Amino acid sequence: MLNTYSRAQILLHWVIFVLITAQYLQHEWISEAWDKFEDGLPSDFHPLVAAHVFGGLLILVLVLWRIKIRLTRGAPPVPTEEPAALKLVAHVVHLSLYALMVLLPISGALAWFGGVEAAAETHEVLRAVLLALVALHVLGALYHQFVLKTDLMARMKLSG
Repeated sequence: MLNTYSRAQILLHWVIFVLITAQYLQHEWISEAWDKFEDGLPSDFHPLVAAHVFGGLLILVLVLWRIKIRLTRGAPPVPTEEPAALKLVAHVVHLSLYALMVLLPISGALAWFGGVEAAAETHEVLRAVLLALVALHVLGALYHQFVLKTDLMARMKLSG
């Protein structure tokens, strides 16, 4: 049975985290460009707009790769001493994070490349949900580390 994630899984986790953080930081520029698009105005090219669009597509590719690895290699089990309710919450949060990391780039691409207003609105809602779930994910990891003292976070560190 696995007791840690593979090097590829760990690297993908942290690279995707950095890319998603960048997406949030670039939100102002893409939002302004979208507003101009909706008003039928030409938008001034800003490199962070392109970075947001292509960053989203890169996230989609990396998340699909991560899902493939998880399906073929698996993942370490949750600690056996963890209450059933926490195991369920962890499972739902992880599945939801994966779903959002796929749906956000797709909805963003449909909005940006297809001009689909409903996709843009969905993208905004999913953006807020992802932020909330990431916060819950971080809080869960910290709870395991400092309250339950399961050393769960060690599974996501690269070893020497």
